[in-house]
Amino acid sequence: MEEVTEAVNNLAITEPHKKNRIQVSNTKKPLFFYVNLAKRYMQVHNEVELSALGMAIATVVTVAEILKNNGLAMEKKIMTSTVDVNDESRSRPMQKAKIEIVLGKTENFDELMAIAAEEREVAAAEEGEEQS
Repeated sequence: MEEVTEAVNNLAITEPHKKNRIQVSNTKKPLFFYVNLAKRYMQVHNEVELSALGMAIATVVTVAEILKNNGLAMEKKIMTSTVDVNDESRSRPMQKAKIEIVLGKTENFDELMAIAAEEREVAAAEEGEEQS
């Protein structure tokens, strides 16, 4: 979780009005990095916008479904579009599919997050006792 906190603190946000946007890649970070990052964003901003292009769309949908199935998030909006992406190897722009999913906290988000934190503390304490 420290990696997620560090990543949130070190993000260079290009659009100041979109501090709750996560641009997902399917090659740079593991799936649960984005799940945990989205949880952290929802704690701070009450909602998160997941965004992806092309092949990363499946990753965004999976992240959203994990959060929804665990009772942490609800869909607020889903937007799809096509964007032009400049590729240096081609003379003209290439079109790529884009998805944006806005998720909001569920009513019991804070309660579920507190339970998960408590379970981690208990597991850490038990692990510490085993090593002693």
